Amino acid sequence: MSAKKRVRQNIKHRARNRARKQAIRSEVKTFITTLGAGQMQQAEEALRKAVAVMDRVAVKGTIHKNAASRRRSRLTKRLNAAKAAAASGKGTTAAKA
Repeated sequence: MSAKKRVRQNIKHRARNRARKQAIRSEVKTFITTLGAGQMQQAEEALRKAVAVMDRVAVKGTIHKNAASRRRSRLTKRLNAAKAAAASGKGTTAAKA
């Protein structure tokens, strides 16, 4: 009986985890798209949303908190590089770093 219950639980957990990871991917894609378009204000807002989703998913245990931190750091680094490039007048080449 308990093996059957574990199978049912695994199916539920897998579905939840997949949905949570998809939410992260969607938010990150939105951020990268707006950053690539050179829309810094929208990119900052998209980054805030992506970070919020990542942190929420990390708290739930779907991804490790250090993985969320690492991704957050890398996305922030991209935003800062794009801002610096835009400020120096080089365009969005740094956003691809």
